Amino acid sequence: MARQSMSARKATVGSAAMVVAGLALVIGAAAPGQAVPVAATAGARSVPDCGAATAAGVPAAQRTHAAAATEAATAVTGSAAQKLAYGLAPEAPIGLWSSSNVTLRTPVAKGIVHLDVTTHGFIADSLLIQRYDAKTHRWVDLDVRSAGSDSPNKGRFSFPVSAAASPGRPATVALRVQAIDRPGRLDVSASVDDGHGHTYRAPTRSTVVDRPTTGVTGWSDGAGLVRGGAAKEFDLRVKNTTKRAYPELNAGFSAYGQGGDRFVAPKDLVLQQYVPERGWQHVPLVPSGCDPGMSAALVPTAKKPLAPGATAVYRLRLAVAPDAPVAKVEAGLSVGNGDTSLSYRSLPFAIRAR
Repeated sequence: MARQSMSARKATVGSAAMVVAGLALVIGAAAPGQAVPVAATAGARSVPDCGAATAAGVPAAQRTHAAAATEAATAVTGSAAQKLAYGLAPEAPIGLWSSSNVTLRTPVAKGIVHLDVTTHGFIADSLLIQRYDAKTHRWVDLDVRSAGSDSPNKGRFSFPVSAAASPGRPATVALRVQAIDRPGRLDVSASVDDGHGHTYRAPTRSTVVDRPTTGVTGWSDGAGLVRGGAAKEFDLRVKNTTKRAYPELNAGFSAYGQGGDRFVAPKDLVLQQYVPERGWQHVPLVPSGCDPGMSAALVPTAKKPLAPGATAVYRLRLAVAPDAPVAKVEAGLSVGNGDTSLSYRSLPFAIRAR
């Protein structure tokens, strides 16, 4: 994934997400890059871009001050003996922000915190990490250095920090982490150069990167649809197998095909979706902006977030217009959360004359 597209994702994900629970502290009125002392807490612990339609997520920068403060609020990390402690939520579902933080118990003057990441199952360049800036009430991207093509699973995220911290008056920096590629595992090792010639390290923390599972029933490889014939019914099922609710789940259909000297156009396909209490509804297909394909955003199955263990079912049927060209069509169903793609299911079929 190109770093340019990653920057765009960092500015707009909310893909996703997106909800912090647990480990980071409100930073108070500190200047950017500074940690805020807090009272010690006893016992504290730590889709394809073309053709796949997805609904736009809410940009993180547009969140309210109250929402940002809620995301940043939590408890101190680590024990009183740790000069540097790092906390990370045990699960990081793709497309959702997951909580993280750094707690300092030693003075740091113009220091640098480093988060060295190792990914398993996805590339490090697809990872997003931000810190909360209480002065602007915004989440700010960390400086990132890639290990390069020789080590695509490694990277370093860094930020400056100053804090008059001590064991009795620790200081925290609220962070959040988001994966936007594939499932796997993430390991993070935190260290701080305190500006006085010392480097302190925290134990490595790990988190599981997962996502909802998707499945399609009623569609087989080599499917064929006859021009002017009966519609083919099929279902898309999305089950939330994570422990977090997905607030912006969306799904889309896309198709591309060419027969002879003509591309398959939106008027050649008839897509319908069954909507409870409304019956079968026409779903308009629109031309894609970057190729002769087409796409359609499916009607959400519920207005509420998809809870852990819950399943969203999209009942669909597809027919072909009588004057459509005979062609092979590459079609598919995409599932996303906000503007983060979660999965894509290919549904190739042939348009036949009879």
